[in-house]
Amino acid sequence: MSLPTADEYFDRIHRITSLLDEENIKIISAMKKYGPRNLQHISRKSGVPYPTVYTRVTKLEGEGLLQTWASPDHSRIGLARGVVLLTPVPGRELLAREALKIPGYWLRVIRCSGEINGYYSLQAIPSNNRQDFEQYLDQLIASGIAANYRIFWLGDFRSKIPNFEYYDSKKKAWKFEWKAWLKFAPDEKHSEQTNEIMVEKVSFDKNDLLILKELEKNARRKLSEFAQMIGVTLPAAKYRFDNIVKKGLVQDYVIDILPYAPEVSELYEIRLDYPDENHLAAREKWLQRLPFVLNYSRIRGANSVTARMYMPRGEVNNLITLLSSWVREGVLDRFSYMALDPMTIEAQTFSYEQFDDKNGWHFDNREYLNALRNLVSAFETKVPTPAPFQAPTLITLQ
Repeated sequence: MSLPTADEYFDRIHRITSLLDEENIKIISAMKKYGPRNLQHISRKSGVPYPTVYTRVTKLEGEGLLQTWASPDHSRIGLARGVVLLTPVPGRELLAREALKIPGYWLRVIRCSGEINGYYSLQAIPSNNRQDFEQYLDQLIASGIAANYRIFWLGDFRSKIPNFEYYDSKKKAWKFEWKAWLKFAPDEKHSEQTNEIMVEKVSFDKNDLLILKELEKNARRKLSEFAQMIGVTLPAAKYRFDNIVKKGLVQDYVIDILPYAPEVSELYEIRLDYPDENHLAAREKWLQRLPFVLNYSRIRGANSVTARMYMPRGEVNNLITLLSSWVREGVLDRFSYMALDPMTIEAQTFSYEQFDDKNGWHFDNREYLNALRNLVSAFETKVPTPAPFQAPTLITLQ
């Protein structure tokens, strides 16, 4: 792989900031608020003429600076999202990465360093098989693949766009107001409680999952494509799509915009543990306001959140200083962080192919353990070669 020249390096940085002008900010903000599918609607709500909206969105997507995708409500389709932090046995890093994929329910696998030197993996496991999946992970240790692992189960996924209140479109620069953020002190007594409630079960079939899977890849897929995909008429495809949205199977539309150049930025996963529910609820609004938070989820069974943060490299120390001061003040019990390597991210949609209309989700540990034994056997008889380099896509930052 050839390295970029100095001119190419700085041109890449300039290109990203130059595209964040006032009209693009209006378009991006409207897409987040009203959904990305109907650009005519985006035009009306943003006040930007439709030809301009179409041209600008097409350019941002073509430049690789914007992707839009639907985040499924996994709990409504019978899946539970969980994060696995896996420390491989030295020399078995590549084997550990492939072992995390064997059940087939992985969403992300990323090389990480920091609190865990190994892999961060996001999984969407059938809700009734969470214990079975943990037993599978136990076998990674018993098989000598992993030294240890941690797993925690997540609540609702919340995504956001960068807070453009902290962006100067004339100077093309972001403002990081650390002193103001340090003093942020909401009134916990009047903070809104956000305990997650039980999710109502809804009906769905494999064709619903197929459409939902495609929306997770691209939220602006056309209804005509869905009609062709599942073999129905256009009106029937629209009816099915409308029902998917009405049933709440789409939890959120993610407007994935790249605010800073990757060459000067870092990607982190940060866990924040609060003293109680009141502190957590009060500071959830803080996470929503920060310009470098991509998304966050509550951790089930704990007064904690895990947040994906993407920021200029020079600001990382300021963030750690801020969090550390909050621990001293009793706002946080503790925090931990891991650097994620974007060049190693592998991503896929939820495993719709493992669902059957009659039997539901398929999960069989005997099948997976047999596959694990075969993987170990093949690994020990063949020296693995590193995977070829692939530039990361925007969707994998989320």
